[in-house]
Amino acid sequence: MTNTGARRWLGLVMAALLLGYAAAGCGDGDRAEDASGITVVLFGDAEEIAGYRTMVTAFEQANRDVDVNLSPVAGQDELMARLTTAFAGGKPPDVFLLNYRRYGQFAAQGAIEPAQSYLERSTVLKESDFSPRALDAFRYDGKALTCLPQNLSSLVVYYNADLFAAAGVPLPKAGWTWDDFLATARALTRDGRYGLGVEPSVPRLAPFVWSNRGELVDDPARPTALTLRGDPATRAAVDWFLDLQLKHRVVPPDAEEQSESSEARFLRGTLGMYLNSRVAVPTLRTIEGFTWDVAPLPVAPGGVPASILHSDAYCMSAGLPEHGDAWRFIEFAMGPQGQRILAESGRTVPSRLDVANSPVFLDPAAPPKSARVYLDAEPHLRATPRTATWSRVEKETGTLLEELFYGRIDREEGLRRLEEQSRQLFALPVGGG
Repeated sequence: MTNTGARRWLGLVMAALLLGYAAAGCGDGDRAEDASGITVVLFGDAEEIAGYRTMVTAFEQANRDVDVNLSPVAGQDELMARLTTAFAGGKPPDVFLLNYRRYGQFAAQGAIEPAQSYLERSTVLKESDFSPRALDAFRYDGKALTCLPQNLSSLVVYYNADLFAAAGVPLPKAGWTWDDFLATARALTRDGRYGLGVEPSVPRLAPFVWSNRGELVDDPARPTALTLRGDPATRAAVDWFLDLQLKHRVVPPDAEEQSESSEARFLRGTLGMYLNSRVAVPTLRTIEGFTWDVAPLPVAPGGVPASILHSDAYCMSAGLPEHGDAWRFIEFAMGPQGQRILAESGRTVPSRLDVANSPVFLDPAAPPKSARVYLDAEPHLRATPRTATWSRVEKETGTLLEELFYGRIDREEGLRRLEEQSRQLFALPVGGG
């Protein structure tokens, strides 16, 4: 098959695969047939993109024969729409940055050029440079690397230290329990402020299920359904999570969350704790009115420490004439210099272990002071299933979980519907729906 034919084939495959996503114009992200250099598509807010632009500039200075067209979008939904259209049109980007919870549908159809052989031949990078947990999340077949992960984050607790002091509650520390966490959130919920901000989604719920020794799905390797109501340990974690809003009222109610996001509330100093990954740091570094820091997630009674992996990887599109320049870019981005640049931006927990354990990431003068919390979480990180339909399962069941969290539907009925809906989604053939 010719390269043009391969592109057309991949376009047809991806068009069928991703019908569930809204089409979006490729704009300047299209890769013109006669264009020189490479196109890199990624997502992020303004602070994140600034870090990527700095890295691209450094790469071009070191590789003057390669021009990089950096084509950013605001978020992951926009990225999926961009990639859908690009693959369908036979003009995919050379390199794209994608979260492990979303890459499975591309990997299942052979739309990604596997990274394993390139890494094995590299004189710049080797597997032992990186966190094994981040690497394993991008082994679609469980063995060979599909993409190369550039970060290793986790779900953590951001907290307003000034509000803790005013409420007379101790600062959070490793080993604190669900009871400690709830008592703290209650103490901080007063005078028009709330103790906690958390998105009602499957990735936010997952660490609490795992900490209580439960499971999200019936079979992590070959899931057929979310199982949030049958197993006692899982159900207890689900009830505890939902009760943060429905019983204890330590989370802003529906209407207030709609009018002002938890992140905006935290920035304004009216939220005691906020659950997010490292992605929040560039924005939080704009805070001037109070002291903030980061702590690990609490541990379930009789449970184990747990958090969820947050990792994005550089992937190369399959079916292109050549991948040499794209791989050179990835080698630079994943090398010490590229990883240091993004670490300095605050956006990433470097997947390179040498950079992650260096002052460029751990510098206490650059908040959060307790940055080692992200590294200490590494042994306790778990990933969601690597399946072609996982991103759709997460997105569509997440909508129903939000309904449950805010009490718009009955708890028992909602959990039953959530399980049934997930079974239907897991059962879809690739590209089905």
